[in-house]
Amino acid sequence: MPVILPLLMFMQAYDPEIEAVMRNSRKKKEDAAAAAASAASVQQAAAARSASDADGRIPVPAKFAGPFQACLDQALESPDKAITFAQNWRIDGGSFYARHCMGFALSRAERWGPAIVAFEQAAEEAERGGEIVQSARLWGQAGNAALASGDAKKAREDFDAALARGLPDGMEKGELHLDRARALVALGDVDGARGSLDTALTQAPKDPLAWLLSATLARRTGELSLAQAHIARAVQLSPDDASVALEEGNIAVLTDHADIARSAWQRAVKLAPDAPAGKAAAENLGRLEPEATAPKPAG
Repeated sequence: MPVILPLLMFMQAYDPEIEAVMRNSRKKKEDAAAAAASAASVQQAAAARSASDADGRIPVPAKFAGPFQACLDQALESPDKAITFAQNWRIDGGSFYARHCMGFALSRAERWGPAIVAFEQAAEEAERGGEIVQSARLWGQAGNAALASGDAKKAREDFDAALARGLPDGMEKGELHLDRARALVALGDVDGARGSLDTALTQAPKDPLAWLLSATLARRTGELSLAQAHIARAVQLSPDDASVALEEGNIAVLTDHADIARSAWQRAVKLAPDAPAGKAAAENLGRLEPEATAPKPAG
């Protein structure tokens, strides 16, 4: 088997070396959503529909902030109860915020099909109300639900819909391009994925996941100099992440730096021995003979 992994491997929607990072990223987004709703409820009247808070996000209007926060909190504890809450709130005039929480609760329950529908309906309702930026965000959440379900084609369509509505430059737009790149990788569109990743790196240069995925893509397409540069940036931003350490080792061993590969894989095992990244690193270490310079890396 050649040193560079075949395209079939590259086309996977998820990989062991990035699962941990993506899981952490999604957890942070969930926490951010709850925090945003909480901040909006505190600000009350200051949270006008046209106002922006410190990070550029539009706060939830005071009318919806309390129920939205309660619904999000419920979804974190009991998705089924939150689904009922959201259904009743929608009937009582919860607007697209009720559908938003419905999608969030369904996602927490890993009921991806209904979650996609809820997010898309929320996006359409937000757009009808003139909330174009919120609509873009909700299309993005629909895309992530589709990607989690394994429907990369649907995910790409929803991410394209989100980008068509427009988001201001910055981290949020970068993460949307990053998610779109994941869908394109799953569909085998290497050039499209590279384009979205390049945009993500420009818009969200402090996101280690963007540099990690870019490095992984470059490795799998044989662009090893680019892979080295981008994994170095990922290590700088996230030195204690096992999935980053695993990919650092994968790239090092393919560029005849077995000593660096060994050190990186050992770090991955130490950081997360029971996680997919740590296990893959341990497998690679078992294959790495003292004189070998290019064994096949797992992942």
